[in-house]
Amino acid sequence: MSNKILAVDTATENCSVALMVGDDIISCCEYAPREHTTKILPMVDAVLAEGGVSLNQLDALAFGRGPGSFTGVRIGIGIAQGLAFGADLPMLGISTLAAMAQGTYRTHQAEQVLAAIDARMGEVYWGQYIRQSNGDWLVKDREIVVKPDVLVEQFQAENGTWFTAGTGWESYPELLSQLQAVQVQGSVLYPDSADMVHLAKFALARGEAVAAEEASPVYVRDTVTWKKLPGRE
Repeated sequence: MSNKILAVDTATENCSVALMVGDDIISCCEYAPREHTTKILPMVDAVLAEGGVSLNQLDALAFGRGPGSFTGVRIGIGIAQGLAFGADLPMLGISTLAAMAQGTYRTHQAEQVLAAIDARMGEVYWGQYIRQSNGDWLVKDREIVVKPDVLVEQFQAENGTWFTAGTGWESYPELLSQLQAVQVQGSVLYPDSADMVHLAKFALARGEAVAAEEASPVYVRDTVTWKKLPGRE
């Protein structure tokens, strides 16, 4: 039986929804940095209507788990949990960095991708991805948040050409261009739910679905520098 998976993502400036029914994908995507809360649910309604599928007919609901904007990640998981609770659906958290790797394959047929999202505070969210023969992606080492100059010092790439993806390359072009790897500039700046549903089918097959109340974001950055209020530890 063909899987039916809905994906929603608001983790970055992009806002997107996608529905996968078997091999077919219906998607809606818009750059909307401050309009996620008003746009995401109408997008959900639109793709479900086009696909002729209701929420309770889905096998799972995927969401952009991060890394990305703290507010954006929280909005996405909150909306996804609300939908999943209402339809009693299991949930799948999908990496925004891995989604950009898949997006770069979709647009450029790239099989090795260096994904970097501007994390503010002089840092980038970073992931190094290699496409597997089955169409899934392997992250080399792990996803991290790192200062670009530290990354340049520590980075080690395998042989071959690496495509770039994400806003980090625009934010720190001079530093990241120093990485010791053959780079080709890709066009993917943000994650897209159309790529998340592709990754979600592999996650579902691996048994990674969790109950809605157990779904959680991945911020990568464990602590955030902020000015403490008087009396707050």
